[in-house]
Amino acid sequence: MSVFALSLASCQSDTSDVHINPEDIYAKTNIYPIPPEQWLGGNSPYFTAGYVGDVMPYYENGKFHLFFLHDAKTKPAGEGFHDIHSFETTNLTDFSYNGRMIAYGKVNEPDFAVGTGSMIKVGSTYYYYYTGHNDSAAFLQNNPRESVLLATSTDMKNWTKSGNFKITAPAGYYNFEFRDPHVFYNQEEGKYWMLISAQNETDRKAVVLKMTTTDPASGNWVSEGSIYTSSAPENYIMLECPDIFKIGNYWYLVFSENWSENAGTHYRMSSTPNGPWIKPTNERFDGSYLYAAKTASDGTQRYLFGWTARRVPESNTGGKEWAGNLVTHQLVQASDGTLGVKQPQSVASVFSQNAALTVEQSSGTITQNGNTFTLGNNSIVTFGNLNAANRISFDLKSGNSSSGIIFSHDVSTGNGVKISFEPQNNRLAAYLMDNGTATLINQLPMAFDAGHTYKINVTVSNDVCTVYIDDKVAFTNRIYQVNGKKWSIFGENNQAVYSNIIIKKS
Repeated sequence: MSVFALSLASCQSDTSDVHINPEDIYAKTNIYPIPPEQWLGGNSPYFTAGYVGDVMPYYENGKFHLFFLHDAKTKPAGEGFHDIHSFETTNLTDFSYNGRMIAYGKVNEPDFAVGTGSMIKVGSTYYYYYTGHNDSAAFLQNNPRESVLLATSTDMKNWTKSGNFKITAPAGYYNFEFRDPHVFYNQEEGKYWMLISAQNETDRKAVVLKMTTTDPASGNWVSEGSIYTSSAPENYIMLECPDIFKIGNYWYLVFSENWSENAGTHYRMSSTPNGPWIKPTNERFDGSYLYAAKTASDGTQRYLFGWTARRVPESNTGGKEWAGNLVTHQLVQASDGTLGVKQPQSVASVFSQNAALTVEQSSGTITQNGNTFTLGNNSIVTFGNLNAANRISFDLKSGNSSSGIIFSHDVSTGNGVKISFEPQNNRLAAYLMDNGTATLINQLPMAFDAGHTYKINVTVSNDVCTVYIDDKVAFTNRIYQVNGKKWSIFGENNQAVYSNIIIKKS
């Protein structure tokens, strides 16, 4: 056990940009927001545009405060990166932008790059624990690469870094990988907990480290060992962005992993916050394009906030890149305690206008009855152009063969992005269709029931597409050039029935 007695004496370095008037530069965004361009004004390339990185949600007085790592599209040489910005929302559909909250440090400081953290309120003070990351050669000569740092505030707008506060990896843990502090008050133990993504020093196994204190103002955090260790079959490198919460009789541990074939946001469940932890059969909330998701509750529902990766260059053939748009799912607890996700009702309600379902062309064996289509072997139906924001709903029964949707569909070349329901492979899959070649770009394990009819809701806003299945499963992808392009449904090998297809626009 290690004890850290840390001074909270402030260096009085105000890191906020209090002169920003959010209403002057940014009022609303769509359901999948990104920060605005020219957020700080001026001509610096750093301030022109950016994306949402790891989200750190907090709820208070009817409002979600969605802090996030700002990933600038252009990063000038010699500058740090990933300062903390924030959105606010009361309804998960309209977002106000508040600019920079906590700035990155100088090249000789531990937070030359800022990493994920979390916030708690004690009395009238907000404590924001975050990751300091600096891998410059000069800094690493005398310092660990990563540490836990602190900023405080009384209004969640103006933040002051506590220059003498620093937690580094305790004995037995690797100080090169030590990040993403998640802090909450555990009423059952009467202590504040801090969960940290770390690695064992000896075998480098990924762990979630637990530290505790009875008073954050004291700065005394005690290491109590790991509450979860990556198993040999998993062999995860890191359990990033840990989160823990309780619903009913179960505790849930959430983490993200980005280096295996099973990349994405995962969860485990237990009857106690210390484990042992059960790995559910469906232990991911979404595919690999939703990452670093953490949760917050409004007292009634709990929501999952993450980011969906963009592509560089920004086209369907570009490479997957860190950071993108904010995406929100609502958590759903089943009777056996397992979790699923569905679309928040407020987001679904944005799409209120019916749009026409117009068949442009088809091939194969197809029977149409109003908005219901039965597709035989290797059949496809192509519909008219979509808008920039759409919600498509239908029921699907396809037996044991592949079926699904193609977006951004160029019928003449076959190019587009295909979302495929694959019972034969026990998965959802996304493919880039490019010049006759199908490349797998995203997948999510899922067991299908051949006799079941699935309720599908698909939301597309600009270039973010999320498929919800039976209010249990989400599958988010980045699809460019949806607006003004055709879309199709398909069936392979056996009969697929698409019933009651409805398109709505915002």
